[in-house]
Amino acid sequence: MAGRTIAFGIGIPQTFDDLSTAASYLVQFVPRAEALGFEGLWVQEQIIGDAPVLEPVTLITYAAALSSRIRLGTSVLITVVRNPVQLAKSLASLDQLSNGRITVGVGIGGSHIPEPVFGVPSEHRGQRFVEGIQVMKALWTQRRATMGGKFWQLADVAMEPKPSQKPHPPLWFGARVPVALRRAARLGDGWMGAGSSSSADFITQLELLRRILDEERRDPDKFAISKRVYLAVDNDRQRAEHRLREWFAVRYRFADMAPRVSIWGSREECVDKLGNLIRAGARHLLLNPVFDEAEQMEILASDIIPKL
Repeated sequence: MAGRTIAFGIGIPQTFDDLSTAASYLVQFVPRAEALGFEGLWVQEQIIGDAPVLEPVTLITYAAALSSRIRLGTSVLITVVRNPVQLAKSLASLDQLSNGRITVGVGIGGSHIPEPVFGVPSEHRGQRFVEGIQVMKALWTQRRATMGGKFWQLADVAMEPKPSQKPHPPLWFGARVPVALRRAARLGDGWMGAGSSSSADFITQLELLRRILDEERRDPDKFAISKRVYLAVDNDRQRAEHRLREWFAVRYRFADMAPRVSIWGSREECVDKLGNLIRAGARHLLLNPVFDEAEQMEILASDIIPKL
């Protein structure tokens, strides 16, 4: 991949069989990820459900205190079920406390998101999503924000502190379908291909996004292209697939998704399949082991990334 600058992030473990071990595990994992040179530590969002998944903003705040250089990212926050004023304040505070290290991945979520559980109506999801992002940007960039929206009205509203990064932390959008990809091109600083989408889906979506970026007059060289990749480096392919299926059965309640969207196998196989994503145009790979995370991280740093 000579001549191309590729960044590699690592997923932070968010689910633990014994939650009493989570803090001590992360105390080791986070500084080690920074020492190994990963671009960022990344979290995802699952607020409700049977799996004991740690809340993302809380977790990267904890990670910020355990590190000094590595970036901290969300992939992605389902902002339609969050109050954008409170979220803007929380993320601006974290950006200050981390000395400008956060990347904010946002998404609208799928049809499975039960908005009424959060006190939010299911109607007009797209409009609420866009307006929520506009509210956050206004509060981050205007000394006193004024905005007359359908769902939120700001009248000379001040919010301090502003984020450390100017004009605001990078906003990367999760998106799959054309309308969502166009929202990303219009409102975002980057796009994140979902971990629950296959490599083939990513390539198809990226081809469409490139056309949209051109139509929206966005510079593709200044627009981040990322992909979350669930993976397992293991010479025993059957064992790796079995463990991936176990994790997908818990997290997504769909074990058969694992072989469709994951990368697994020997070091050589993983290098080849990750290389396909880079050749297609990915400039950032969010590498997400789902078991033996610390051990897998070491293998990725020593045996996989140097060959990409």
